[in-house]
Amino acid sequence: MSKNAQTVGYLPDERPPFGKLLLYAIQQVIVMFPATVAVALITGFQVSTTIFASGIATICFILITRKKIPLYYGSSFAYLTAVMSLMSSQAIADKLSPEALEQLNRWLDGLTPIMPAEAISYAQFGIIMSGFISIIAGLLIRFVGKNSIEKILPPTITGPVAMIIGLTLAGNALSDAAPQVLAEGATATVANSSWVWVVSLATLLSTVLFARYLKGFLGQLPLLLGAAVGCVTAGLIYAFGGAEMSLFRTIPQEAISGALWSAGPFAVPAITLPKVSWEAVLAIMPIAIATIPESTAHIYQLDIYVNDIAKKKKSNKKYNIASKLDINLIGDGICDMVSGFVGGPAGTNYGENISTMAITRVFSVPVLMGAAIIAIIVSCFTPLIQGIYAIPLAVIGGLEVYLFGAIAAQGIAIMIEKRVDMFNAKNIAVIACIMIIGLGGQYAFGGNINFFGVDIPCIAGAAIFGILLNLLLSIGEKKKQKQSEEQPEQ
Repeated sequence: MSKNAQTVGYLPDERPPFGKLLLYAIQQVIVMFPATVAVALITGFQVSTTIFASGIATICFILITRKKIPLYYGSSFAYLTAVMSLMSSQAIADKLSPEALEQLNRWLDGLTPIMPAEAISYAQFGIIMSGFISIIAGLLIRFVGKNSIEKILPPTITGPVAMIIGLTLAGNALSDAAPQVLAEGATATVANSSWVWVVSLATLLSTVLFARYLKGFLGQLPLLLGAAVGCVTAGLIYAFGGAEMSLFRTIPQEAISGALWSAGPFAVPAITLPKVSWEAVLAIMPIAIATIPESTAHIYQLDIYVNDIAKKKKSNKKYNIASKLDINLIGDGICDMVSGFVGGPAGTNYGENISTMAITRVFSVPVLMGAAIIAIIVSCFTPLIQGIYAIPLAVIGGLEVYLFGAIAAQGIAIMIEKRVDMFNAKNIAVIACIMIIGLGGQYAFGGNINFFGVDIPCIAGAAIFGILLNLLLSIGEKKKQKQSEEQPEQ
């Protein structure tokens, strides 16, 4: 490969040299790590098992899609409310032993970070069954045709959905950049120190500058280099400010204590087997419907950026990632089953990792495979989990400002690429409603809209409303189009 080709980037079927591949993969792991661990800590799942599940599921996805789609599978926030409500239900309480019920109540009261394995096993059944939703959707696309899904999920829906995925995370990015709540192990927060902002801004600005001005190999590592600058800045503040100025975190020991077998720092993540619970199916399975528009948006994002790289590299090969929506959804569903079977939360392909690929121009499937293998290795070594988790929240927040903004920008790119008519009344109505419901639900209701007693994630609610509105406004559209085409002939 020429030097110019290396500068442009890597296409899905291209493999960087091992040393570069390793650094690219580590960069991908750092990007996925915060969200994946956060889901585990919020839902009470074992952190090591959750990381292990994300790695195994990603490998399965890559193999199922025949190494054609560069995506990383990680734990999804969309399922949080469903899992939380399930665990607080009487139906689950009635199934548990007295010991497990006591531990569950302690978790619900915030006294322990981990749910009992017995409770997790019931949630696993719901997670496994939710995978069938994505698989069925993928099979429908395969046998009915991609055009049918594009009528339901046109760019006027997938574009705004991608935008609100990024924009609804804006609050998370800034709260991480300057955390109000004291992280375990840390002593300096925005409440008592403006130095937190210095770390997050140093991370953000260095990452942006690296992405903009570095060329060649180093230009493809802006997030990794930016995180390093942020950690060094945090270290200097700690060195000169004393113990009360520490920004480094420690993970709750209980969250990583579970293991099937351990020897020194090596520990095989605990794996729990699922137990049948139809209550879990009813609570968790419907959420999978909400991940389909998100996954579709991700595919369109990838298609645009991969085509751009291929054009710049003057490649004659056609990747047509957008045409692989069926196998992508099937892969998503199987990944949910794999994750659920080993004891991990339900997930989706990560927009953060897509943004990383878009920023670095590295869309290599072998890099994603490498990231998955690294995640599995990390899950088996407690010191590695502790080391990555120790990265200051302010550093993560600085990276998130860039990454989440890039996700939103990719939504705009979808609409530009698909030439969405922004002067069309139907398009404006659909886009406007999706944006306002999605963003309004996040900031007015904390991310979930209560509808007849059911908490619906705002992104899911916005997507579903947008789909229904688009179908309603499309009634009679073909007839009008036909009349318009025939008019000049009269």
